Amino acid sequence: MTTTATRRPAGDAVLTGAVDVARAAAIEVAARPEHVGEHLGADLEAERLLTHRFASADPAYRGWQWAVTLARVPRGKTVTVCEAVLVPGEDALLAQAWVPWSQRLAPGDLGVGDLLATEPDDERLEPGYTAAGGNEKDRGEVDDDTDRVALWELGLGRVRVLSEIGRDDAVDRWYSGEHGPTAPLAEAAPAPCSTCGFVLPLGGSLRRVFGVCTNAFSPSDGKVVSYDHGCGAHSEVAVLPGPVEVAPPVGDDEQFDVIALHPVAHTPGSVDATPDGEDLGHS
Repeated sequence: MTTTATRRPAGDAVLTGAVDVARAAAIEVAARPEHVGEHLGADLEAERLLTHRFASADPAYRGWQWAVTLARVPRGKTVTVCEAVLVPGEDALLAQAWVPWSQRLAPGDLGVGDLLATEPDDERLEPGYTAAGGNEKDRGEVDDDTDRVALWELGLGRVRVLSEIGRDDAVDRWYSGEHGPTAPLAEAAPAPCSTCGFVLPLGGSLRRVFGVCTNAFSPSDGKVVSYDHGCGAHSEVAVLPGPVEVAPPVGDDEQFDVIALHPVAHTPGSVDATPDGEDLGHS
């Protein structure tokens, strides 16, 4: 009985030894020959397919590598260059992952004429017909945020309304923002917004925590503020005292010396001249 053993090559001597061919291919692609650095090794991709790696000496691509893939036909001794590309290494500096424009927007970025599309499956919204007051039967209470679309003719209400997730996101954002209780302005305020007459409570369940400032002199004017927020324009701040009346200055003219700043010549014999004709010299 004859047994035939299958030989699995540990490598490809022809492709492994073709370092100069791979380097020449990398130099041809590189901007400058000196940008192709030392040989870093070779990786056998498949049978008769191998990739040589060279360090990148380009200062703009530190940590990158030139990868040149070579191949040969069965029993062939001539290698063929498949591709030569610059690939990032483990320590390569890479650009940040691309983020769609709609996800890069931050509050305040939307300008006049800009349009921001809302995704159909946005979890902050839900179909309008789902907010018909169904929770009242389950809990025995009325939800202040229910749209009660059951009272509307179908098709006349809003297509989508705010979901519980969207409402909770807004609450967290408002309460932890610059119009919440932890803002430096609120910590230095004489009293909270809950006792200010300029706060207009919101509608729905949010009125329990938030209102809108209506004081034109407050930095929060027109903004949603929490009741434990505050500023220096509180309606109950003590009235400032009126201006102190200052009396006009009183000069003491009983004793003073007349000093001649500019000598004046007087007619001899006048009351301002001395008997010997010397000028007194009034200013």
